[in-house]
Amino acid sequence: MHQHHRQPIHTVYGGAHLFRADTAARLGATALKALHEYAPGNVTLAAALGISEGLADRIYNRIVEKLEREPVEDFRLDYEDGYGNRPDAEEDGHARSAARELASAVAAGSAPPFVGIRIKPLTDELRERSIRTLDLFISTLLDATGTRVPVNFVVTLPKITSPGQPRTLADLFDAKERAAGLAPGSLRMELMVETPQSIFDERGNGALPALVDAGRGRIVAAHFGTYDYTASLGITAAYQHMRHPACDFARHVMQVSLAGTGVWLSDGATNVLPVPLHRARAAETLTDAQLAQNRDAIHRAWKLHYDDVRHSLVHAYYQGWDLHPAQLVTRYAAVYAFFLESLDAASERLRNFIGKAAQATLVGEVFDDAATGQGLLNFFLRALNCGAVREEEIEKLTGLTLDELRSGSFVTIVKTRREEC
Repeated sequence: MHQHHRQPIHTVYGGAHLFRADTAARLGATALKALHEYAPGNVTLAAALGISEGLADRIYNRIVEKLEREPVEDFRLDYEDGYGNRPDAEEDGHARSAARELASAVAAGSAPPFVGIRIKPLTDELRERSIRTLDLFISTLLDATGTRVPVNFVVTLPKITSPGQPRTLADLFDAKERAAGLAPGSLRMELMVETPQSIFDERGNGALPALVDAGRGRIVAAHFGTYDYTASLGITAAYQHMRHPACDFARHVMQVSLAGTGVWLSDGATNVLPVPLHRARAAETLTDAQLAQNRDAIHRAWKLHYDDVRHSLVHAYYQGWDLHPAQLVTRYAAVYAFFLESLDAASERLRNFIGKAAQATLVGEVFDDAATGQGLLNFFLRALNCGAVREEEIEKLTGLTLDELRSGSFVTIVKTRREEC
């Protein structure tokens, strides 16, 4: 983890026209309502997700607390797929109004800790509209904030097919910063990886290094787009899902291409949403059979999302997309369960590694399994990052101080301890 600040564990996408200053809080309230209605206790949650009741008991209150305190870690106001093509005057209006809502959220302290917009692609067809929305949004935002870019604000660039597109966006950022008197590098972007051309270029070379270079130091993340990517390969709709082998291939190429660059990786979204099949009309109530069908539909969608998030985590993708507030339940459930179920074993292994490493070095032996120690260290850095483990628990669990853990280097920790002996 080369960026030392926290990486969000998800990005929630929503149409920019629907964004309000209190959107994050409203999403959290909706998620809590879904949790209480469809999994009112750890036994139901365990059955829905196929996990042990003991594990569900460990994570249930953490999920509730998270949904009350900080339900959304990262939100993207979408002017692309979640918005569609509208008349120019309407999109102009939404570019301005959404920017003002975001400025209000920042002022009120109700904005998620990470936030940004997704513009339309910089293709010949949509380039002009995309740039106009970007310009209107950022100008309005800076007017409303007193020329301050919100912390962790980012612009997402979709459907990239050549380095010219991130280069164009970097040029636009340069011009905008000069015009507004912002420090160079204030505006940052993330790449959507959802076309074959953003995995390999026309000569068969890995495409991502050139795309990152074109961003001139402004690129903070690369997000995988499951459905556009699989569609562009000719995969039929029934098989366009997160765990298709073609998606694993793309993810692994992204991982290898961007290893050591500090560019964060994010996975895509589960598009089967946890929504009830039946809704009661005014003055009506649902039958017991309809209520049972609703519960089953929600539980099926929850289980699918939970398994998709687990799949991402196993492949070292610690961030992914969420499209519906009820998915927040399973996002936090999957992340907390992933770390907590391995916590005791990982704690014991890391304490043993640290002890044996320092000891082995003292008697002149070579300790050659630092990679395993580093893997365990990464586990705790990620567990701390997502809130599965709290700062005050680190020393007791690992035998490391918080500073040692945050150094991020197993070799450095062992070396320092050896020198102190």
